Amino acid sequence: MYPARPPARTAARTINQFFFLIFCKFFVFVNKITQIICQIFCTFVFQKLKKLKMNFTVSSTELLRGLLSGLRVISNKTTTPILDNFLFVLKGNSLEVTASDSETTLRTVISVDEVAEEGAAAVPAKILTDSLKEFPDMPIEFKTLEDNNTLQISWATGAQKIPFFPADYYPELPVLDALAVTVTVPAETLSAGLGYTLYATADEVLRPVMNGVLFDLTPEATSLVASDSHKLVCYTRIDIRSEQKSSFILPKKPAAILRSLLSKSDSDVKVTFDGKNAHFDFDGCLLVGRLVDGTYPAYRTVIPKNNQNKMFISRTTLLNAAKRVSVCSNQATSSMKFSLSFNTLVISAQDTGFSISAHETLPCQYDGEPMDIGFKSTFLIEILSNLPYEEVCFELADPARAALIVAAEDHNPDEDICSLLMPIRIPN
Repeated sequence: MYPARPPARTAARTINQFFFLIFCKFFVFVNKITQIICQIFCTFVFQKLKKLKMNFTVSSTELLRGLLSGLRVISNKTTTPILDNFLFVLKGNSLEVTASDSETTLRTVISVDEVAEEGAAAVPAKILTDSLKEFPDMPIEFKTLEDNNTLQISWATGAQKIPFFPADYYPELPVLDALAVTVTVPAETLSAGLGYTLYATADEVLRPVMNGVLFDLTPEATSLVASDSHKLVCYTRIDIRSEQKSSFILPKKPAAILRSLLSKSDSDVKVTFDGKNAHFDFDGCLLVGRLVDGTYPAYRTVIPKNNQNKMFISRTTLLNAAKRVSVCSNQATSSMKFSLSFNTLVISAQDTGFSISAHETLPCQYDGEPMDIGFKSTFLIEILSNLPYEEVCFELADPARAALIVAAEDHNPDEDICSLLMPIRIPN
């Protein structure tokens, strides 16, 4: 007797139904995943498009003033095309303008008059600033046109169109690590310290640590130091201290930009730094500088102490005399001789190749040993030009050792400026 067929068909049908259900559930699952991905993609695209939109009105003068500071940051030799642009980020009634050369970044905040649509875009720096220089003080409307990535600039009698680029292409600001150190410095003090030291920085390829200003912070005082191995300047404030001993070297470029910005400020500057970057935050500006990697020389060990021979003299009198006499110095060496005797200083210079010479006798206060010592006139003039004192004191040991130039009269007890000038060989 043969087995019945129907049970076999029923089993096969059950198996088919099972796989069909599995397939349906899988299809539903894939469909849901696809919907989620599509939603995420659409949201992303929408946000991108939203970011590209920007519409606001601003004073041409106020905008230009903010852009000119940022223009100093942008390098003409950048290898990253996006850094030829300003980054505009519009939030509320504030326009954040960022300029960067990858090592120095400046972000400023400009107030705008009217905002129709918030957004962000990278705008060509040179084209925009060159255009704004030709405008009188007047309201200007900025509007992005997404169809062809064009920024339309409109004013009462005309309009202009320039290209723009997505803001996401622009690099983000460096983030400081959790161990970053923070200290607050008055803008006037920081500006003065940079002014007294910046000129003494070097331009050395082999020793990049000398190409910046050292910020040396201790629980006792804060010092700004610069040196080119021929001269050294140390500006110290005992009223500005750090909870821990730390230091960083700020390159010459961001230091110069910072000094320029601080000359117009009277607020406090929040200085925050780690091992790679330093942030200077004040008056709606944020300057970020990548720090010089390396260890600064032990400058305190080269500053002479207890020099017995001291000359007191008017800074202005000596400066003007040095300028006059230096005209006849040798162009290659710029050498100038100091001949010191009792209460008398004779400065002289000569260039035997052209048969020219000059000398000048100056009154001073000096009762040390008679001494002849040589200096490079250009360095001497630089130091004297950047000191704020009416009268200075030259502390000397002998003709082969460095001269220490300090204040001769009473000055701010919280402030100290000492300059070190290396001697040079006096021609026979």
